[in-house]
Amino acid sequence: MEKTNVMRILDQKKIPHMEFSYPCEEAISGMEIAEVLGQNPKQVFKTLVTVAASKRNYVFVVPATSELDLKKAAKVVGEKKIEMIKSKELLPLTGYVHGGCSPIGMKKFFTTTIDISAENFETIIFSAGKIGCQVEMSLDDLKKVINFKTAELCG
Repeated sequence: MEKTNVMRILDQKKIPHMEFSYPCEEAISGMEIAEVLGQNPKQVFKTLVTVAASKRNYVFVVPATSELDLKKAAKVVGEKKIEMIKSKELLPLTGYVHGGCSPIGMKKFFTTTIDISAENFETIIFSAGKIGCQVEMSLDDLKKVINFKTAELCG
C-alpha cells in the first residue's frame, strides 16, 4: 500500500494506528466504505469542511451514518451560520479531494470538532487523505496529532 501524508505523519510521530486500503477510483459513501472494510458504519467517520458567515473555515468529523446539523455545528464554533464549502474549493484549501479529506495533514489547521458519538468507540476510522485509504485510531492518539473538541453535531 502506498503511504499517504496522513500515514507518514502518524508513522513519524510513532502514533499507533491501523491502515486500510481498498480499490476505488472515485469517492464512495462512508456506508460503502464500512461495508468494504467489514466495519461498523457508526465507527466510520467522514471529514467535512465548512465556511462561516465570518469567512472562517471549520472542520467537522461525523459518523458516515449521519448528516452534519449545520445549526448545531455553527453554535458549537460560535458562528451565526455555516455552510459546506463547494467541492472545487476543497483541494486548494485543504490539499485534499472530495472523498479523501482527512482531519490530519491539511495545508493549514482549522478548528476541528468531532461528533461526540466517537467517544462510544475505542477507535474510529476516517480517511487517510486519499480515496481508497482509511486509518483507524483512538481519539487519545488522534489528540497527539491534531487539536479538536467533541460535541453533538448531528440531528
